[in-house]
Amino acid sequence: MNSNSEPGRKHLPHLPPMEFHNQTIFQYVTVCANKRRPILARPEIVQLLLNCWSNANHWTVGRWIVMPDHLHLFCTPAKFPRTPLKQWMQFWRNESTRHWPFPDEKPIWQSDYFDRQLRSGESYHQKWLYVWENPIKKNFVKKPEDWPFQGEMNVIQWHEAT
Repeated sequence: MNSNSEPGRKHLPHLPPMEFHNQTIFQYVTVCANKRRPILARPEIVQLLLNCWSNANHWTVGRWIVMPDHLHLFCTPAKFPRTPLKQWMQFWRNESTRHWPFPDEKPIWQSDYFDRQLRSGESYHQKWLYVWENPIKKNFVKKPEDWPFQGEMNVIQWHEAT
């Protein structure tokens, strides 16, 4: 059995972002709670995550949505030279675990996460619309804007090489 404690599950690939002159590096990330427990979508946890993302300032978080058992976020490097995404992820997940208000819920995070570099502003918009509809698909709300656990920490503009 692997470190994820799930038979047959392989580790997800984490490819380093490709850099193109005058083009934004834009990552889409999905992180799940350990054993997909519904422990995330609570006001105090969302505030904790926002604080951790703010403190983990080597990457800038744009739009985000927190579901009961997972979250999605979009981010871009805030500093150059760029801190590896994996290192940034490890930092804020450790910080959130350290400050988690419910000690009996630890461990908080699955050991792995999904990330993908977006290739255009259009893919950012399309991916956001897809995750924004998650609460509707799960029958939590009738309209995506009614889901209280979502937002945009920073407006991240897509810059295309010209």
